Amino acid sequence: MNVSIILIILLFGALATYFAGDKLAKTVALVISLASFVASVAILNQHNAGISSDFIYKWISNPNIYLASKVDGLAIAMMLLTTALTTIIVWSSFANQFKNAKGFYALVLFMSFAMVGTFVSADAFLYYIFWELALIPIYFIALVWGNGDVEERKRAIVKFFIYTLAGSLFMLTAFIYLFSKAGSLLIDELYLLRLTEQEQFWIFGAFFLAYAIKIPIFPFHTWQANTYQLSPSVGTMLLSGIMLKMGLYSVIRWQLPLAPLAAKTYMNIFLVLSIIGVVYGSIVALKQHNLKKLLAYSSLAHVGLIAAGAYTLSLDGLRGAVLQMIAHGFVVVGLFFAAEIIERRLNTQEIAQMGGIRILDTKFASMFMIVMVASVGLPGTFNFIGEFSLLYSLYNVDIWYAVIGGTTIILGAVYMLKMFQNVMLGEANAKPFAAITLQESLVFVIIIAVLLFFGLYPKPINDLITPALQEIVAKINRV
Repeated sequence: MNVSIILIILLFGALATYFAGDKLAKTVALVISLASFVASVAILNQHNAGISSDFIYKWISNPNIYLASKVDGLAIAMMLLTTALTTIIVWSSFANQFKNAKGFYALVLFMSFAMVGTFVSADAFLYYIFWELALIPIYFIALVWGNGDVEERKRAIVKFFIYTLAGSLFMLTAFIYLFSKAGSLLIDELYLLRLTEQEQFWIFGAFFLAYAIKIPIFPFHTWQANTYQLSPSVGTMLLSGIMLKMGLYSVIRWQLPLAPLAAKTYMNIFLVLSIIGVVYGSIVALKQHNLKKLLAYSSLAHVGLIAAGAYTLSLDGLRGAVLQMIAHGFVVVGLFFAAEIIERRLNTQEIAQMGGIRILDTKFASMFMIVMVASVGLPGTFNFIGEFSLLYSLYNVDIWYAVIGGTTIILGAVYMLKMFQNVMLGEANAKPFAAITLQESLVFVIIIAVLLFFGLYPKPINDLITPALQEIVAKINRV
C-alpha cells in the first residue's frame, strides 16, 4: 500500500458523500474519514516494518513535474493527525442539522484530501496545488454555513481568502525561481541547491509570507479571530486543529532546509515575531467576552510558541514543535467542541450569558475541565511534553526567549481558569441546559484519552518523528 490510497479514499469519499444525499451524508462521511484513518495506521505499520509508502510517477514531461510523495515519520505523523481529527470532527457534528448536508460533508472530506496531499507531497508543484485546494472548501464551509450577520461573515471570510491567497503567490514565485535553478521541483533535488545568501534571503522571505499568514504569526494574524468566530464549529475545528499545521509543517519541511543560511542569519527576527504573538494573543484573550474569540486568541498564543520553537533550528525545537502541533490539534478541537455544545444549548457565544453549567451537567463540566487544563500544559498531559521541549529549545538560544515565551503558560492559566469560572461555575443560568449525550461524551473521551496517554508516554511519537527531523536539522546545518 502507498499513500495514494488515502488520497483516493478521501477524494472519492467526498464524491460518494455528495451523491449519498442529505440524509446519509454525515454517516457516509464518518465511514470514509474512519477508513482514511485506518489506512493511515496501515501506512504507519508499513513504515515501522521498514516498507516504503512513497510513490513517484511522471506527470508532465516539459517542465518536469512529478506525482511524488515523501512519507517519512514527519509526514505520517501529520497524516495521522489529519485523518484522526477529521473523523472526530465529522462525528462531533452529528447533533447539528445542516442545510445541504451532502455538500457540507463532501467539502469537509475534500479539505481533508487536500491537507493530506500537502503533508505528503514531494514535488513543489504538487504541494502547491494541494496547498491551494485546501483553501477552497474552507472558504465555502465558512461562507455558506457560518454564524452571525451575513455581511460581516462575508467580509471576514473574503479577508481570510485574500490574505492566504496573496501569501501563496509569493511562495509560487519562489518555486518558479527554484525550478529555474534546479530544472526540477522534486524536494530532494531542491535540497541539493546551493543558493547564495541573497537568493536564500528572498526565498526565505517569500515562504515566510505564505506560512506566517496561514499559521498565523504576528502581525499577519488579523484574519484569524473573526474567521474562527463566524465559521461553523466544524470549520473552526478544521482551521485550528489541522489547517494551521500546514504552515508550521511547511516551515520545517520546505522553508528551513531550502534557505538554511537565511534562517540562521535572521533567526532572531522570527523568534521575536513569534514570541510577540505569544504575549499578544494571551493578553487579548484575557479581554475577550466571546468564547470562540477567546479560544481563537488562545490558539494564536500557542502556535506562536510552536513557531518560535521551529525557528530555533535545533532538533529539540523542531521535535517540540511537532509534538505540540499534534497536542494542540486535539486540545483545540476539544475546546471548540465544548464551545459548540454550549452554543447548541444556550444559543450564544457570549460568556456573560453563561454560568452555572457545572450544576446542570457535572459530567460535561468535568470533561471540559480536563481539556482546559491540558491546554495550559498541566504535567501529565500531552501539551506539557511539547511546551517543555519548546521552552528548553528557546532557553538554549537565549534565556529571555524562554522566560517571555513561558508567559503563555502563566497567562494561559489565568484566562482559561477565568473563562472556566465564568462559564461553568457560579449560579445556574436561567436557560435550560440539556445533559451531554452519549455521542458527545464519547468524542470527549477519545480526545482526553489521547491527551493523557501521550502526556504520560510520548515515546511512540518521538520515535516516529525524530529520524525525519534529524535529517532536516542536518540539511539546515550544512552551511
